[in-house]
Amino acid sequence: MFPALETQLKQETHRLPDPYEDFMYRHLQYYGYFKAQRGSLPNSATHQHIQKNNPRYLLNGSLGEKDDLIPDTLQKEKLLYSHVLSSPRLRSRQLLYDELNEINPRLREPRELFSILSTKGPLQAPRWPTECEVIKENIHHIEWAPPQPEYLYQPTGNEKVPEIVGEKKGTVVYQLDSVPTEGSYFTSSRVGGKRGIIKQLGVTLRGPEDNTLLFESRFESGNLQKAVRVDTYEYELTLQTDLYTNKHTQWFYFRVQNTRKDATYRFTIVNLLKPKSLYTVGMKPLLYSQLDADTRNIGWRREGNEIKYYKNNMDDGQQPFYCLTWTIQFPYDQDTCFFAHFYPYTYTDLQCYLLSVANNPIQSQFCKLRTLCRSLAGNTVYLLTITNPSQTPQEAAAKKAVVLSARVHPGESNGSWVMKGFLDFILSNSPDAQLLRDIFVFKVLPMLNPDGVIVGNYRCSLAGRDLNRHYKTILKESFPCIWYTRNMIKRLLEEREVLLYCDFHGHSRKNNIFLYGCNNNNHKYWLHERVFPLMLSKNAPDKFSFHSCNFKVQKCKEGTGRVVMWRMGILNSYTMESTFGGSTLGSKKGTHFTTEDLKSLGYHVCDTLLDLCDPDQTKFTQCLAELKELLQQKIHKKFNELGRDKDLEGSWSDIPLSDIESSTSGSDSSLSDGLPVHLANIADELNQKKMLKRKKKKSLQTRKQRNEQYQRKKLMRKLKLTEDTAERAGFASTLQKQPTFFKNSENSSSLPVKNENPRLNEVVFSFILCHTDSLISEISTSPPQGDKYYSHLCYPNLTVPLGARKH
Repeated sequence: MFPALETQLKQETHRLPDPYEDFMYRHLQYYGYFKAQRGSLPNSATHQHIQKNNPRYLLNGSLGEKDDLIPDTLQKEKLLYSHVLSSPRLRSRQLLYDELNEINPRLREPRELFSILSTKGPLQAPRWPTECEVIKENIHHIEWAPPQPEYLYQPTGNEKVPEIVGEKKGTVVYQLDSVPTEGSYFTSSRVGGKRGIIKQLGVTLRGPEDNTLLFESRFESGNLQKAVRVDTYEYELTLQTDLYTNKHTQWFYFRVQNTRKDATYRFTIVNLLKPKSLYTVGMKPLLYSQLDADTRNIGWRREGNEIKYYKNNMDDGQQPFYCLTWTIQFPYDQDTCFFAHFYPYTYTDLQCYLLSVANNPIQSQFCKLRTLCRSLAGNTVYLLTITNPSQTPQEAAAKKAVVLSARVHPGESNGSWVMKGFLDFILSNSPDAQLLRDIFVFKVLPMLNPDGVIVGNYRCSLAGRDLNRHYKTILKESFPCIWYTRNMIKRLLEEREVLLYCDFHGHSRKNNIFLYGCNNNNHKYWLHERVFPLMLSKNAPDKFSFHSCNFKVQKCKEGTGRVVMWRMGILNSYTMESTFGGSTLGSKKGTHFTTEDLKSLGYHVCDTLLDLCDPDQTKFTQCLAELKELLQQKIHKKFNELGRDKDLEGSWSDIPLSDIESSTSGSDSSLSDGLPVHLANIADELNQKKMLKRKKKKSLQTRKQRNEQYQRKKLMRKLKLTEDTAERAGFASTLQKQPTFFKNSENSSSLPVKNENPRLNEVVFSFILCHTDSLISEISTSPPQGDKYYSHLCYPNLTVPLGARKH
């Protein structure tokens, strides 16, 4: 089976014994069945080799006494074991070897639960649903920050509003026909997506003079369903909805080729769903030129003119659509360019970053890469544990934890850039980073929804639902990323205090960066959850807006990560919202955020953590005092708006904060659609099973209840014997008229004894009392109320002195 191994073993037979044969020789010699000299046997070379190196063997080749056998055997087996394992073919990968190539008894550390098979090997290729076509080209963009601020677009009021004409008057130049929509659901995945030959979806150019643009989006995070050419340089674009849904068209990312430098192109996206957008207040699309990247090292930049966001004049009768239109001039002829809603950050980008960390000999010492779980499509959800090794178990147990996550909404790539900035800093050799690793255990989930990121979704996973509304889910197989995240944090809370939980998001309708948190009703920690956001606003005053923060817990947000983790006991539980647009604050007012701006926020998160945990509580106390003053002003303003007067002296802190704050103005997807039909049925079955389990569980009875139940059963047995005796005595016909009297003693208090013949009743009871001397004596030894209990149970309507046992 292994020719190379067999060849080497043959070469070593002159010095290595056969383990089984050697064992049998020693076994037979030990029990006296074999007395020949080993040197005369076929494997004598091996025996002589061992004999020379083992003084325990006698000169004649025979073994010594039994007392000498055990040391000889152990030493011989150790020598044999060393020879065998020193062979390169037989060497175990789990054992460590010293500099002299001798075996060290220590085992290696367990292999990292990391999807990259080897830190020097290839990356794990993304897995796609089998319905998706995927091109074979590798799309890669350089990371670059513009040297000058990129200002927001200033609307002139004269922006053109093109009429949507569609396929009737235009020509379809690109269209996907294999995209799963609502009504279908995810079944299977594979690397590379759909089997077979990849179709050529773009038009075929008729020659060098043909200036038709060639579109493509069948790559990681790409999102374009259809392109219609309605004029020489004008195109209408339809975005792909989130897979297995008919909603969530916001994120876009696609490629165009065959550009012309001197022409002004117009692009109009026709099926956006949000009625409000940052494009109405100056946000520009992103452009990437491949020639610029190759020749001038220039990456993504904000471009576009005549930008207009408006309602579509055509809809499907169910929901209104909105349009985004802009014009642009490409920098080169025959260039390959990309457009995007925001700076893309793909699953492969994350894997490349994690691979660099795994290959770094310093960072890999305090950053452990693990697999939290596999996504629905089988892609790895990575979990990073970052902390410096502790000197003692007590020091390790004293560390608090910080949990950070990103990309639960795949189209919000802002979160990945903030996460990258955080990781760059916390993995650095900065003294502050080392201090943070000394005092905290960081649990980091850099990409919670890899499936959605890969296929270009804006909001959902392949389950067709928003994962950030399902942190309470019981469907482990359908929402594995969320289910395992929640349970990881639950286990973490059992080990140590979690000081902070923060989930990084992007916001499409508000500028700046801000946090959503949860109000604490405990007056001992009143306003404490607002200290971290206020500190962060002071550390990043030109990016972070404390006034945009909100701490109201709405019913529709009960399934979000921040609310679920808060209810699990994490006081500082937040959603960080980073705008797709730019800043309205300080020196960055009126400019777009770049990737460097977002990465700097990751650093500010670390800096603010140190402020929050500073042993000198001066900053904390000052922030609390400032928060109380800000809240007073907010309450005054609220009551003025309502036309009411309020005396805020003394009792103002008792006013419910939820009554003061407005809603979080979050996404239009705040209200969950509920589970898809095929998942709803599974959830119903699981809930029914849980209910059955709860019903089966009976509460434990007290000792008094157990005693009463025992006496009741014993009484029933005695009465049954009495009934049989009465039948034998000739009273069977009388007793049959009252079968429930004895057979249902528990309800006898509500069943009075009735008989047309009162004299017969006296005879019956007299007979029973005559035969229950032993029964009465036993009842009298039960709990103190035994006689009373017995008389009430059996004779509720009969007043008979218990002492009169005979008629």
